[in-house]
Amino acid sequence: MVLNMIKITVVLFLTGFGIVGNISVFVNCMFIFLVSSEKKSVHLILIHLAFTNILMLFCRGMQKTIAAFGLRNVLDDVGCKTVVYLQRVARGLSICTTSLLTVVQAITISPRASRWRRLQPRSAWHILPLLLFFWILNAVKSMNLPFYIKYNTMNTSETRKSENYCYFLPEIWIIRWIFLFLMVLRDAGFQGVMGWASGYMVFLLHKHHQHVRYLQTCKLHYRTPPEKKAAQSVLLLMLCFLFFYRTDCFLSFIQLSP
Repeated sequence: MVLNMIKITVVLFLTGFGIVGNISVFVNCMFIFLVSSEKKSVHLILIHLAFTNILMLFCRGMQKTIAAFGLRNVLDDVGCKTVVYLQRVARGLSICTTSLLTVVQAITISPRASRWRRLQPRSAWHILPLLLFFWILNAVKSMNLPFYIKYNTMNTSETRKSENYCYFLPEIWIIRWIFLFLMVLRDAGFQGVMGWASGYMVFLLHKHHQHVRYLQTCKLHYRTPPEKKAAQSVLLLMLCFLFFYRTDCFLSFIQLSP
């Protein structure tokens, strides 16, 4: 009992910390986007990414809070379906938007003569169709959830995975595995794009380091070049994101498995 309370407290603390951090990013990027005369696509992507992270953390935090304090009357059947559905959609939007952000950053630092530079968005508003496509993609991909989520008004033998107030009804196995396959396919595809973009940025930074190395003085020779630091940061951020995201994907897979 005590261990469970400690676990819930840690989860709620980290969720609240994540929500506050993403709100800070959202407000800061929104202010820059509205005040700046030049609307940069990176700022719009960061605004969307922060919003999806806030939505995902809020929905998940709401589930944990209700489960921890027994607030069973907060949500009804419709509310239960909505919270779980939005949390799953926001989770997919997070990786889609992160991959888009990595690709845009890779295109931005690419040489002007590069073919990839031609793909750079001319305006921030050119990103909106892609963001709309991500919403439609993830909304369709999670459309099976509302049919298998029920509000738990009593102890029932049909409960498969309980959150004390919501439970998943047993699904038809072929439908379950089709949607699991689509989830894995989506995650693998966008993670592959993000890995390619990160590797491309590291390649460009290494190439730039080779070009400017002869300009470095002996005094700066023993210091870590800024482009090398940037390459290390790109790799570290990508590896951390992939590790935590795949951990979350594994936990979600366990939750959906029979």
